[in-house]
Amino acid sequence: MRRAVVALGANLGDRAATASSALEALAATEGVELVAVSTPIETVALRLSGRDPDAPGYLNAVVLLRTALDPEQLLTELGRIEDEHGRVRLERWGDRTLDLDLIDCDGIEYESARLSLPHPRAHERDFVLRPWVEIEPDAVLPGHGPIAELLAGLDAGGPP
Repeated sequence: MRRAVVALGANLGDRAATASSALEALAATEGVELVAVSTPIETVALRLSGRDPDAPGYLNAVVLLRTALDPEQLLTELGRIEDEHGRVRLERWGDRTLDLDLIDCDGIEYESARLSLPHPRAHERDFVLRPWVEIEPDAVLPGHGPIAELLAGLDAGGPP
């Protein structure tokens, strides 16, 4: 079994109901076991141009899993769950009913046409690090260091 970290976000529709349903779908996925789920947090939408306080806000959480799936298989299952929850991909970093991002999988560094591990922007995302540190305070993001230190850096004025 592998340890995997998945970030969950939603800013359209009934975000809490969508998040709850997505967690149920993830738990029902063969080869996946939910270990911990962070407390959801509210965040301002982030666009390619920066923070957008006029856009619908996000509900974000992080999920710790144990899985028998390899990273590509897990990514496929995350995409299936997004699709089942009405995810439409019209623009990069656009509004969405559900976003499930694979952040880390057993600390491996991996690159394919579909997937980069660890997630290439996780180290600069408060909405990933803050909920993650709640459920796994000693976690380390490969290539970047302890997530608690990364979060402290953001709190001190680092990237958005």
